[in-house]
Amino acid sequence: MKYVDEFRNPEKAQALQKEIEKLSQQIDKHLKIMEVCGGHTHSIFKYGIEEILPDNIELIHGPGCPVCVMPKGRIDDAIALCQNPNIIFTTFGDAMRVPGSKTSLLQAKAQGADIRMVYSPLDSLKIAKENPNKEIVFFGLGFETTAPSTAFTILQAAAENITNFSLFSNHVLVIPALQALLDNPDLELDGFVGPGHVSMVIGTDPYEFISQQYHKPIVISGFEPLDIFQSIWMLLKQIVENRCQVENQYNRLVEPTGNKNALAAMNQVFAIREKFEWRGLGEIPNSGFKIREEYAQFDAEVKFTIPNLKVPDHKACQCGEILKGVLKPWECKVFGTACTPETPIGTCMVSSEGACAAYYKYGRLSTMAKKAEKKAKVPVPLG
Repeated sequence: MKYVDEFRNPEKAQALQKEIEKLSQQIDKHLKIMEVCGGHTHSIFKYGIEEILPDNIELIHGPGCPVCVMPKGRIDDAIALCQNPNIIFTTFGDAMRVPGSKTSLLQAKAQGADIRMVYSPLDSLKIAKENPNKEIVFFGLGFETTAPSTAFTILQAAAENITNFSLFSNHVLVIPALQALLDNPDLELDGFVGPGHVSMVIGTDPYEFISQQYHKPIVISGFEPLDIFQSIWMLLKQIVENRCQVENQYNRLVEPTGNKNALAAMNQVFAIREKFEWRGLGEIPNSGFKIREEYAQFDAEVKFTIPNLKVPDHKACQCGEILKGVLKPWECKVFGTACTPETPIGTCMVSSEGACAAYYKYGRLSTMAKKAEKKAKVPVPLG
């Protein structure tokens, strides 16, 4: 397939693997490299990348899955909105099974709530036009990747004076989350594989603080196996050469200053919350989007009463530690037993970008088998 096969070429992958091996031999420490984005985590497991890296390179799976970082309290707030008989609640499909404290949106729908899966916020706007006597609430979630489409939809609703449409905003920002991780004393990282999709919007400039303030290298990466291999090679090269820079492997799509139109729409519609709760990371300052007062008529948190309660995670679930990179999925006590994609206890097992779901689908349940395969240098399954 044109433009895909080029990034899954086995010969090029093997050549990069050899170069990574050479660089790793020049490093006399165990390296911890975090891939921030859940899309990278998915690709790493799917193509077996982690298993053929040198033994002194460990990949840490970060909090870049928007569904995974949703706290239970916000899910409960969404379900509370659904209980209003005058509301049609719309959401992306991967949020349907995220467990709240008692139930999920999928279970609430089965019990009679009018909850509809959509593919974009514009679908919700269409539903609002078709149901003028109902209030339509869109469950806005995701990083800066999805926030622009939500912002453009609100601008469209304002332009058309569609007053029965509103947003329950749970959009979050990647930069404050990275800073929280870097400030976490329990997690020592040597570098980052930076998020490609987010960077298409915000650019590479916002990551400069990682290299300048924290003296860590970061490489913005694409999502194909060769993208990730090359990004790891670029990181190792920085480490060997004692450099700490922001490098852009994904330059076919990412510009240093980002997407100006998307950024302008977000800045017009959204303001930054003073703080926002993340599952596993707690409250992070300046890490979420809220709707500006000028567009308050489209803010579900203004139009409707929402409980806004803080709900602790399930005691047996260790999603928080996994999202912070402190634990790997197989180290969670309920992974693969009580917690599976069919019966998720935590959010990391729900979305395909969640580390637990990706490892459950593509990984090995036995860490001993994993170590043996890694030692044997199993070739990466491409294509």
